Amino acid sequence: MVSRSGYINRLVFERKSKAESENSMPINLDNVPGGAKTFELVVRFCYGLKLDFTASNIAPLYCAAHFLEMSVDYHESNLIPQTEAFLSFVIFSSWKDIFHVLKSCENLSPWAKELKILNRCSEAIAWKACCTDHKAFNFSTCDTTLFDIQGNKLTYLKVENFFDQWWFEDVSLLRIDHFLEVVDACKRKGMRPDLIGVSIAEWTQKWLSRVTLLDNLTAQKLTYQLQRVVIESLIRVLPLEENSVSCNFLLNLLKVGLLMEIDSDLVKTLERRIAFMLEKCRMLDLLVENRIDGDTTYNVRVIIRVVQCYVSVVWKNHPPKLFAVGRLIDGYLAFVAREERLTVKDFRSLAEALPEDARFCDDNLYRAIDMYIKAHPSITEAERMGICKAMDYHKLSKEACEHALKNDWLPLDMMTRFILMEQVNMMRSATKSGSDYQRTATQAILRTSTGSSHGWLSSQKEVRMMRKEVDAMQAQIRQLQLCKLKLQTQMREAK
Repeated sequence: MVSRSGYINRLVFERKSKAESENSMPINLDNVPGGAKTFELVVRFCYGLKLDFTASNIAPLYCAAHFLEMSVDYHESNLIPQTEAFLSFVIFSSWKDIFHVLKSCENLSPWAKELKILNRCSEAIAWKACCTDHKAFNFSTCDTTLFDIQGNKLTYLKVENFFDQWWFEDVSLLRIDHFLEVVDACKRKGMRPDLIGVSIAEWTQKWLSRVTLLDNLTAQKLTYQLQRVVIESLIRVLPLEENSVSCNFLLNLLKVGLLMEIDSDLVKTLERRIAFMLEKCRMLDLLVENRIDGDTTYNVRVIIRVVQCYVSVVWKNHPPKLFAVGRLIDGYLAFVAREERLTVKDFRSLAEALPEDARFCDDNLYRAIDMYIKAHPSITEAERMGICKAMDYHKLSKEACEHALKNDWLPLDMMTRFILMEQVNMMRSATKSGSDYQRTATQAILRTSTGSSHGWLSSQKEVRMMRKEVDAMQAQIRQLQLCKLKLQTQMREAK
């Protein structure tokens, strides 16, 4: 072994010069890469015994050979040149063996990095993923499902060739530092940003399925810090090109990042990026499932943060498609309205997050409010009124107003506003029809405005009475309009 290893040669002669005999001082080799198992293989090599190089042992042997300084300076066919030749052969000849090599490198830090084993494997993976001949395969165009980081089939990506994603499965099983090396190599090779983005989403999904995320209070310090570093690393390595990652994946990353209390600058970066994507999102893209027991099925607070960021950053500084975002959020509110654990505060915060001019018509918002109030019958009258304040009843269509007039779930104050508005409209219609009903409608309005110390009706009985009067007036107005049409027809025939 002294004749093949420069390191052992040096140790032996240093000890011999200090010791009275060769056996008086043992030599301890505690830091050999790969440990005792790998050193045993090195001993077999030195004594000329049979040694089989494999994809699983070549990296530890290569690192151990360098640690022990087993170069050609000590022997013509020493361990360094032999492991170098086999390592190069494995990396360039076998796809699966590259991952066996990377797996064996998990316990070889920092040797595997310093000797560029990680770099060589990553470059080989990127080269094979980017440069394999597409014509050798005959995959037809198909729709493939892109899962979010919790495995939900929410986002769909049209991929021209299924072949483009053949390498995702193997790469998604790599450790985080090895995976990041592969991503950097793919970027250097010029891989399409959308494929890099989907591969990151695939890796994150697999990783989250294997770990249990805990907050800072319940997690072990080391585990918590490791998970936090993983999330921050994933955010930093995301491709910056437009449409390279899905909005749903970014929302899930933001949710996990907030749970892990990641760097605030990274949180702001994620929020801004998602905010700029809102105008092109679909409602399904906003569905971010919670993994915490006792919480809502979908995480509404993350959406609130993103919408608030949209208003403060995008809406103020760029010409936005505000109506599109308004329809998106109203649809989302309607979807989550029946959530049993959705608080009044969260529902109202999201409903009020957008400015008033974000909605051309408030019918969808009214529908969401109606669904929420009916699904949460225990909320107070004041809470119902607070929710309804997010809605501008003047922006409701005729059909929505008619529905609201008969909706006993609405707060009394809001019911009164609808009745007053309907009375004013009927008074105008009656006036246009040449009727003398203006005085009746005015009396009704005066009675309503003075019937309560707060300026609004105070009992369900009065509301029902007003509804009956409105119905009666509507019937009379319809009769007047029919009479008017008949008179107009008769006048045309007489001419």
